[in-house]
Amino acid sequence: MNFVEGAEIRDTKAPAGPIEERWEKRKFGARLVNPANKRKLDVIVVGTGLAGGSAAATLGELGYNVKSFCYQDSPRRAHSIAAQGGINAAKNYRGDGDSIYRLFYDTVKGGDFRARESNVYRLAEVSVNIIDQAVAQGVPFAREYGGLLDTRSFGGAQVSRTFYARGQTGQQLLLGAYQALERQIAAGTVEMFTRHEMLDLIVSEGRARGVIVRDMVTGEIERHVADAVVLATGGYGNVFFLSTNAKGCNTTAIWRAHERGAYFANPCYTQIHPTCIPVSGDHQSKLTLMSESLRNDGRVWVPLRKNDTRAPGDIPDAERDYYLERIYPAFGNLVPRDIASRAAKNVCDEGRGVGPGGLGVYLDFRDAIQRLGRDAVEKKYGNLFEMYERITGENPYEVPMRIYPAVHYTMGGLWVDYDLQSTIPGLFVIGEANFSDHGANRLGASALMQGLADGYFVLPTTIGDYLADGPFGDVDEEAVASAELKVRTKIDRLMSVNGTRTPDSFHRELGKLMWDYCGMERTEESLRKALERIPELRQEFWENVKVTGTAEELNQVLEKAGRVADFFDLAELMCLDALVRTESCGGHFRAESQDSDGEALRDDDNFAHVSAWEYSPDGPPALHKEQLEYEYVKMSQRSYK
Repeated sequence: MNFVEGAEIRDTKAPAGPIEERWEKRKFGARLVNPANKRKLDVIVVGTGLAGGSAAATLGELGYNVKSFCYQDSPRRAHSIAAQGGINAAKNYRGDGDSIYRLFYDTVKGGDFRARESNVYRLAEVSVNIIDQAVAQGVPFAREYGGLLDTRSFGGAQVSRTFYARGQTGQQLLLGAYQALERQIAAGTVEMFTRHEMLDLIVSEGRARGVIVRDMVTGEIERHVADAVVLATGGYGNVFFLSTNAKGCNTTAIWRAHERGAYFANPCYTQIHPTCIPVSGDHQSKLTLMSESLRNDGRVWVPLRKNDTRAPGDIPDAERDYYLERIYPAFGNLVPRDIASRAAKNVCDEGRGVGPGGLGVYLDFRDAIQRLGRDAVEKKYGNLFEMYERITGENPYEVPMRIYPAVHYTMGGLWVDYDLQSTIPGLFVIGEANFSDHGANRLGASALMQGLADGYFVLPTTIGDYLADGPFGDVDEEAVASAELKVRTKIDRLMSVNGTRTPDSFHRELGKLMWDYCGMERTEESLRKALERIPELRQEFWENVKVTGTAEELNQVLEKAGRVADFFDLAELMCLDALVRTESCGGHFRAESQDSDGEALRDDDNFAHVSAWEYSPDGPPALHKEQLEYEYVKMSQRSYK
């Protein structure tokens, strides 16, 4: 797959001046919309997770007319509900040296110096407000004996800044956002559309003006127009088929927006989470996350000897390798996810992995139970231990957990400026659907922080600056009809193939190809193989996929087929982006670019930029580069030793 070099792209919305003053400066500089005019403005929000739910609720509270869409049967079933470990905030309640600046620094360093300073500092600054907001909503954060909010540590930090609600933090935060959303639905400022899937973006006179959606129950294709569109549709990790994402998570909304002109930034930046339950067989359709919070008290180890088949309890400490503590003594088991994942892969590649196929390492709570007592461990992690036992049949209070890395999160997404606006005016992208805050590797407990920062605090301010020019008048009928026709044509094409293979079979084959060739480790050879095979598999899909049923009814096979078709196109761009970026950084590890210790070796002279890809329907994509400038954090080789 070829590409062409496009013009450089710049974020023109980020203010200059001292970094700690930039967000206040932007908030003051953003134009306001008076309450009477807000009632004349319509906003569409797609997605009801932490970012989308909080954004729709806040925009409704401000007085805008909001339409909220989700493909689930309830907003509270968004995948944010599956987040376990916690949410970061620079409150420094422990007095352990935390600060807004330290959270900013840890996030930039954790992202391997591939994120914007201005965006990351704003995220750290807003984090303290999120906790206050959530507590006011009644989110039941864990508390110490004296009643103060408790915190714990996560990877990439030497302070305890992660607020949590046992292993259910995402669920509790989402219920807080959900009740705020439901309040606005009852007030009439938000109209909710469940079981509706966005299938195209309406662009009229250069502005995003609406969406084409399919009613997933009746099959009806609907048009909805507005003055601005907000995408909060999550990440694209399911391109790998096996991931910790919910089965419904997909790339369709952001990919269709990409086809309409929104640049796609850093698609090769995918996060492999180090603590997941290992694959148990070819029958599996998804994987299960075990929260990173477990690495606070669990110790990761493998046998010293290769092919050691003894039960873990029969292996004495002298014959165990607590390899993260050995290699990274300063951070131990709490190194960032990309580093912990590669370390697990390395020891398994050496033949020291445990469990079926040798693809696993131990996460052991023996010492924590002896030190703290079983009751204390159960209070912290009880629901996670119960989940593990239900899935594996093994009791983690008595034997170590077995874990192995798996696809979890995507740092890439649609390109946005400081205002969270894409390259299409009027199209705003928030949460995991954009690329903006995490660079090449997200630190644990920062996804919830970004989603709620974008939805509660950033977007409601910045979208007003755009809407101050509205309302934007009637939408061109030709633009609406063209988008609807494109959707109907694609559905008809999928229905008419009538081949012999299911969409799931193609998805599984694509996912394995991506994991083998563009997974935890990439090489020029593997990526070229993928770029050769993906078009062949895509062609076979369009010639041999079988979609049963009809388009005028509830049809999950049709839904899957449309999503898999978009995954093929995205996978090709991911591999191209990974091929072009010959350095290693964060979650993008090119085997050709590593130091003598096997760590990721960046090439700051040639790759200290965001790669923003422009779609071309008739030719190769164009690569636009946004140069990253560091005034406050000095780029250096990451060290967690």
